[in-house]
Amino acid sequence: MTARPILTLAAAGALLAVLALPAPAAKKDGGFVSIFDGKTLKGWHVSSMTGHGTGGKWVVENGAIVGSQDRPGNGGILLTDKAYGDFEVVLEMNNDYGPDSGLFLRSTERGQAYQAMIDYHDGGNLMGVYGEGLSGGIHVRNYDMLDTPDKIKLRPDAAFPLSVTPERWPKLWKHGRWNELRARIVGNPPTIHTWINGTKIMEFTDREKRHPDQGGIAVQVHGGGDFTRQLVRYRKIRVKSLNP
Repeated sequence: MTARPILTLAAAGALLAVLALPAPAAKKDGGFVSIFDGKTLKGWHVSSMTGHGTGGKWVVENGAIVGSQDRPGNGGILLTDKAYGDFEVVLEMNNDYGPDSGLFLRSTERGQAYQAMIDYHDGGNLMGVYGEGLSGGIHVRNYDMLDTPDKIKLRPDAAFPLSVTPERWPKLWKHGRWNELRARIVGNPPTIHTWINGTKIMEFTDREKRHPDQGGIAVQVHGGGDFTRQLVRYRKIRVKSLNP
């Protein structure tokens, strides 16, 4: 009759020991928090201060944010409601080849930001750094895309040379599939790092403070031309705050 309570106490002790262990999921995410639920635009808004007051067309389809011009030539940005300071953001992208887009870091409602470039078209660039609406003429890239997305041309005078050769580019970048883009911004004047599928693409440090310490995270559909039928697509958007 005394064995049953002893076993019960032992089982309870074992259970408490298991519950005291750290949750495995907390280790896996590395501090990143999802900011897109895959179903709605909760936590985001279309900026009415871009794209002639409409900001383009933004919907959720098949677990992704899908953007396009809402009428020929008219784009804009989709912006987080929350502002961020020092942070790292990661997302997956599967855009049509043609529309000009971007990942905006510390964006204002007017779209002024440091931009991790997603100019996915002939003559464009992925994960270079551009000063969107900022002073100083910031436009830093180390390669240019060519007529098809599997071809690039290096810029030999780049301050931060690309670590991928044109021959190896098709092994890194897979058009028509989901590719991971990542950007980190720290300090002000900021230092910005970018990656494509885990490979470092750019490192840039500004020389002066020209923008607020905080702002939203945004994705863009650029104006100009007619890209009402060509789409940008983003999913699995996560952010990690780097502020102390």
